[in-house]
Amino acid sequence: MRAITGLYIVIVLMQFITLTNITLFNGEWNGIALWLSTGLFIAGTAFYVMNRKTKRS
Repeated sequence: MRAITGLYIVIVLMQFITLTNITLFNGEWNGIALWLSTGLFIAGTAFYVMNRKTKRS
């Protein structure tokens, strides 16, 4: 999978979490949504770094 595709998927998932929290839960699960978004951000960063290191070799 190309890095740009993986990062796009992570962004879409983060936006879906935010949208779900606001529309379905009326913002009551902000802590869980923030935790999930942070986890996805860290996973996306790790994916990018791993992909970048393999391109250099």
